Amino acid sequence: MKTALYGFLMVLFLAATGCQNGNVVVDSNQEISNRRWSYLKRVQVPVNIEDIQSEYLISVNLRHTADYKYSNIFLLIHQIGPDGKRVTERKEFKLAYPDGEWLGSGSGNMYSYVLPLKKGKFTAKGKYVFELEQNMRDNPLKEVTDAGIRIEKVSK
Repeated sequence: MKTALYGFLMVLFLAATGCQNGNVVVDSNQEISNRRWSYLKRVQVPVNIEDIQSEYLISVNLRHTADYKYSNIFLLIHQIGPDGKRVTERKEFKLAYPDGEWLGSGSGNMYSYVLPLKKGKFTAKGKYVFELEQNMRDNPLKEVTDAGIRIEKVSK
């Protein structure tokens, strides 16, 4: 019985990973503990970039519950390059229409977003680290469940 279950899970895993977009370099979501995102708990996503000739689309992944009390979110996005240089930018992302309807795709009480951040080329090969830091007035920020980074090569 265990062997059959193991085999089924392996087939499921291979099917899921085999269907992914080949241009995706990283698609990371990290759970926010207890749905309470503190300033001190930055979401870190390392990524290795080997192709500096291609253009990339960098997006923020975000999930929250229907109890999230704002129509937007401010984030500090830190990018640390292979040389250790840190670049930080503050971005606001709209999460709802003025009438309160969520812009994200919903399932039950959860709403998911892939929020475009920027498009461009990396200047050097090597390991980059992206850090997401919530930058709202509330600390901790309640009802955010996951955050992460998605980086994909732009098809020409």
